[in-house]
Amino acid sequence: MSGRDVYRTMNPDRFPERMEVTFADESGRQTLYYEKATWTIDGEEQGLRYGENPEQQASLYRLVNGNLVLGETETIAPGRYLASDVELLQSGKHPGKINITDVDSALNILRYLGDTPATVIVKHNNPCGVALGASLDESYRRAYYADRVAAFGGAVAVNRELDLETAQQIADSYSEVVVAPEFSPGAVELLASRRNLRIMRVRNIERLREYCGQRVVEFSSLIDGGLIVQWSQVPEIRAPEDFTPARTERKGQTYEISRRPTKDELADMYFGWMVEFGVTSNSVIYVKDGVTVGIGTGEQDRVGVAEIARDKAYRKHADRLAWERRSVAYHDIAASGEGREIWEQTVAERGGLPGSSMISDAFFPFRDGVDVGIREGITSVVQPGGSLRDYEVIEACNDRNVTMVFTGQRSFRH
Repeated sequence: MSGRDVYRTMNPDRFPERMEVTFADESGRQTLYYEKATWTIDGEEQGLRYGENPEQQASLYRLVNGNLVLGETETIAPGRYLASDVELLQSGKHPGKINITDVDSALNILRYLGDTPATVIVKHNNPCGVALGASLDESYRRAYYADRVAAFGGAVAVNRELDLETAQQIADSYSEVVVAPEFSPGAVELLASRRNLRIMRVRNIERLREYCGQRVVEFSSLIDGGLIVQWSQVPEIRAPEDFTPARTERKGQTYEISRRPTKDELADMYFGWMVEFGVTSNSVIYVKDGVTVGIGTGEQDRVGVAEIARDKAYRKHADRLAWERRSVAYHDIAASGEGREIWEQTVAERGGLPGSSMISDAFFPFRDGVDVGIREGITSVVQPGGSLRDYEVIEACNDRNVTMVFTGQRSFRH
């Protein structure tokens, strides 16, 4: 069997047309009703192409009735569809599970960035680049060049009607999915030049603000068929002023951050924390001027992930310089004289990290993690706080005039 043949061996979708999930306790029974989502492609009704891999059957369901209420928490009501009910304007290869979950991951971030034109590019459920802009095309350009290499084959989600200029930029690269609340006249036809591109419309993106703070039930399956059920997490920080200046007590002594954030720093800190909520843990990210600079995900130790995010910032900075100069990848010229010059410039500019904000999804157990960012010239830090050594991290920041805030909330996402 050839490498490409494996993608032709998937089994047909054999999942039921409808499903019911019932929760029962002493107060009674609550049942959620789901129906299978399909699209008409080439005159045939089709569901998900496959799951995470071609041999895994999969099906997509939308909630059509029922609403789970447990205590004071209530799920999103039926009919308020986003990723479970995309309108497929061009199928390309019709969607598989990863296409839908990438869109969902993008919308999970995008819902907190509604005040400004924004673009989120996702690959394997993690953002490659996230950016704000004065216009939609500016936000896309900044998000794309934040990590041009990882964006190849990614899912692009925007929070405004997709205009022709942005559509042209997307068509000039290779993406698997583009999703928007609406498309300007001619934008779909322009995007359709990429025949395998899945073009999706989700009109409720225009109402994403209404989904802020809304919860759903999350299911995790165990190897023995058991389930872990939890409510989805939502950020308790809902505005920049909700951050708390870093402060702790130790052995009767108070340690607190000596410099408060500037207005611009606070804007980046809030933007970064909203992005961090959509990043796989253990993670550290760097953001600057409303765009991601370096994203480190899924590492086992905090200093390690801070270093991964830093190293990625350097590599992406070098690649952007190479692309701007010669429209070539840095990897292709790294060994040349010009490549060495680009790397020297990257090192001199410290990967674009000076002046950025360092965002951590959990507290720093030691100061070595935050020291990684401080050495690169960060000026602000966001973290939950709560470590026994918070005082060491505060001292490290004060020594370099770096401001820091606590969120009081961890944002793990696995």
